[in-house]
Amino acid sequence: MVDLSDVRYIKRIVIGSSNPSRMQTEQELAQSQALLNRCLNESPRGSIVGIERSFTLLQLGEHQVVMQWLCYHVGFARRPVWLQEQP
Repeated sequence: MVDLSDVRYIKRIVIGSSNPSRMQTEQELAQSQALLNRCLNESPRGSIVGIERSFTLLQLGEHQVVMQWLCYHVGFARRPVWLQEQP
């Protein structure tokens, strides 16, 4: 278990397409997954403190499409030096 009183920095990592007008490419998905793995395995090691799950139903002509994504909240005791903020 993670003691939340030790968490001072939280990184939000979205895996999947959260914007229906802009679908993520395979490369962007792989980058998000690599970042999550790095956050959970490298020093300082982060812990998952929360997960958001969401989906959207889209009607494309006669077809109905389900778009889903996960957002992981990874908590750290301090901000990792190797982690760059994205705009």
